[in-house]
Amino acid sequence: MMRSLKRKSIIPARGKPIEEEEFTSEEALRLLREIREEIRRLNDKMDIILKGEKEQGRPRHHEYAQIIESENTPLDVASLLSLTDHLRTTAMVMLELQKATAEMVAEKTGRRRATESDCLNQLVRMGYLRKKREGLKVFFFTK
Repeated sequence: MMRSLKRKSIIPARGKPIEEEEFTSEEALRLLREIREEIRRLNDKMDIILKGEKEQGRPRHHEYAQIIESENTPLDVASLLSLTDHLRTTAMVMLELQKATAEMVAEKTGRRRATESDCLNQLVRMGYLRKKREGLKVFFFTK
């Protein structure tokens, strides 16, 4: 026995129906199964991502803010010497500029902007720099 179901999609903020469609209960079950399968696939992908971050010892995104706030490491001679060459180069340019975008640092170092962005974000995670978005640009600055 097939029943005909009527579906209305509603925009909650406005309360007006945006779509009205009739379909059978079999079609409704098929749609629900497709939705369930898609949710399962998304959950599997998220599990893989989270597992990878956990195995690499990387904190989750909401934990980065706590790390950055808890660390207040100045860029002194000892800390500069402890950095790898590519991070040290970026850090030295940041000491000179004090506040800069990845593009500005890339101009000084002669490396690609993406490379500098990666280095700058590593320095932020390590607690040596801070970053702040101003409009469309992200500025990094020394503490």
